[in-house]
Amino acid sequence: MSIRPLSNELAEIARLELYEEPNRVSNDIQHIKDWLAKQPHLRARTDDQWLLAFLRGCKFSLERTKEKLDLYYTVRNTAPEFYRIKHTDPLFNEILELGSLIVLPKLANGTAPRVSMIRPGSYNADKYAIADVISVKTVLDKILLMEDDNLAVAGSQTILDLDNVTMSHFLQMTPMVIKKMVVATQDALPLRMKGTHYLNTPTGFETIFNAIKSLLTAKNQSRLYVHNKNYEEMYKYISKDILPAEYGGDGGTIKEITDYWKKKVEEYSDFLEADYQYGTDETKRRGKPKTAEDVFGLEGSFRQLKFD
Repeated sequence: MSIRPLSNELAEIARLELYEEPNRVSNDIQHIKDWLAKQPHLRARTDDQWLLAFLRGCKFSLERTKEKLDLYYTVRNTAPEFYRIKHTDPLFNEILELGSLIVLPKLANGTAPRVSMIRPGSYNADKYAIADVISVKTVLDKILLMEDDNLAVAGSQTILDLDNVTMSHFLQMTPMVIKKMVVATQDALPLRMKGTHYLNTPTGFETIFNAIKSLLTAKNQSRLYVHNKNYEEMYKYISKDILPAEYGGDGGTIKEITDYWKKKVEEYSDFLEADYQYGTDETKRRGKPKTAEDVFGLEGSFRQLKFD
């Protein structure tokens, strides 16, 4: 078994909240490996640490873990635009350097959730598609699932800063894009979402917000916080200390954080290169192959979003 031991504090959270029993972990991982070996349509990673992230994200329910793994790899086939930019593409670093999507390296304490920031206003929506920004995020997610125990056990928090967002950004958020984003994150990733915090919300925001909210589970709906310009309110949930210098924190500048991630991606280059082979072959799935319509619903079933 090649898995990292947790700190005592995280191990206690894993035991109480995720039902993790150290003496059973290796059997559970082996059970998932045996199941994967019998799925002709699934090409999946079988690293112990990788599978453990999915088990933790599913509170060690073996059936839920299987469903989530299947969906995670199915989404790669059914929403390929979220995976089209590889870590070796020049566009990858170009988007990373915009600081539109940053995962904060600093933690508030040893048992704190991992915090990400999404800043759509920092990219030109006439030049970049939302799917390209998400492509960069899916690469970082792979690294986080492999190495971030706080993310796997304590969960994740997201700050969505909508400062400088334009109508072009809104127009990219079609109902189908929103549905795919929710399925690819809430449903397919083994993440414990501990809250999304909205800052600098512009006119028209409610339309998108309500569309996203309607697709979330009741638990995740209850963890949406709209602070707009009230940063002090947000600091009650997310320590100011860990934020980038541009937000008054001690977590390094946005450039330093993006440089940190560029280096991290280089370190994971072989891992990421190997990862592109994984996915599903729907022609080999037992029963009916899964299509985008099966996973995301029909395009026509969504009403058009209206912006005033």
